Amino acid sequence: MNVSEIDADSVREIADGMTVSPQFPSRWSPRAMDGSALTRGELDSLLEAARWAPSCFNAQPWRFAYAVKDTAHWGPVFNALVEGNRVWARRAGALIAVITRKEYELNGKPAPTHSFDGGAAWMSLALQASELGLVAHAMQGFDGAAARHALAVPEVFDLPAIIAVGHPGEIRDLPEPYRERETPSPRKALDEIAFEGNFKEMAS
Repeated sequence: MNVSEIDADSVREIADGMTVSPQFPSRWSPRAMDGSALTRGELDSLLEAARWAPSCFNAQPWRFAYAVKDTAHWGPVFNALVEGNRVWARRAGALIAVITRKEYELNGKPAPTHSFDGGAAWMSLALQASELGLVAHAMQGFDGAAARHALAVPEVFDLPAIIAVGHPGEIRDLPEPYRERETPSPRKALDEIAFEGNFKEMAS
């Protein structure tokens, strides 16, 4: 089964009766990709979507360093991933590092929302990937020092995530432990995460 077939089935089930655009429940983080490289046009579309994300003071602290499959840049970034991610990310079409500036360019003061803003840019990229029929899976599982070295990231920047992006692949091509996990994750109920007035910690 192709990963995009699961996507369509899940959206019909999850989005039924919900007052929200289908783009939100249809976005998830598959691992099954077909191994073909992303095109220049696909990359530009993803990065253009991220460029329009909101940010504090419009500082736009995000930067994106990418490595396309079968190019000279691919190996060093791919090798920075932990083994558990390398076993499936080897079939991604590109790896995109999310990099955020920890200080404002204007005055050099700490930018406390840099990661928050970078997260907004990642979500924009992820939604655009879904719109294009691509899959995008963000990872924290990588060697930070190795990734920094491979991408020559200055110390003033943080490197919170690397995103594997690709064309949908067949679930059977995933290593066995990952096949049963290749389905959209559930979400907590709205009344567990949103409160009127004071914050309420739900009983465990």
